[in-house]
Amino acid sequence: MATKTSRKAPDVLVEIIDNEQDFTTAFAIISKCFGHQTNDAFWQAMNPGWNTSKGAAAGTSRMVKRWQSVSSNKSGEPNTVHLKATVPDPQNPGQRIIAGIAIWAQHSMIDGMGDKPSTDINTAADLEELYPGNEAEQRFLRQCFASFVSQRVKTLEEKATTSSPATFSLDLCVVDPEFQRRGIANKLVEWGLEEARKRGGLESTTEGSAMGRFVYQKLGFKPVEEVVYHVDPEFQDRKLPPNLFMRTGASA
Repeated sequence: MATKTSRKAPDVLVEIIDNEQDFTTAFAIISKCFGHQTNDAFWQAMNPGWNTSKGAAAGTSRMVKRWQSVSSNKSGEPNTVHLKATVPDPQNPGQRIIAGIAIWAQHSMIDGMGDKPSTDINTAADLEELYPGNEAEQRFLRQCFASFVSQRVKTLEEKATTSSPATFSLDLCVVDPEFQRRGIANKLVEWGLEEARKRGGLESTTEGSAMGRFVYQKLGFKPVEEVVYHVDPEFQDRKLPPNLFMRTGASA
């Protein structure tokens, strides 16, 4: 019988991921959260076969590819930072395990100030590779993606003419269900907010999930607008995730 882990807040260490081996665990944690826990139809569609060994390997490979292709801003800082939160392994004293993952990204419409976001999914995924010849699934993903990032893109378009045209945004934050409600997400978010301050007081944004938005709000994110998924009627029965677009204002 498995031993239950302590409900006390663990000794959390947040680090930048510096080896591709960590992404196997990262994808497994993300699958637990978005695949099993929330049954997120958008994420599942972005990761076909996520609950099979072949699909998990493919999903992990896509994460590694993004990690390997990170660009830099004009100051030489990485536009995307992959984080891991580790805690003492309750089954193996003296060892640590990954309990949470976060991805922070600097975005801007201005060259050199961050990666330029778009509502076109082709900037983020190869639909023909995911669903060769499957027009319906490709259309579903195009519609979901455009809906999901619309507020982020709109915000950056508005900021493009200001003195602070970039954001440092939380793309992803997940904690293994075994370690949830122990402050691990807080640590991953706090790391990014501090980094935003170091980068000149950048504003942060995120699309908060039903669980995550309460953590984000306590740490300074303010609710703006719920994400509305504009998808064709044939996809209406799919369980699309409730997401709330949130932003902090300047982090100076």
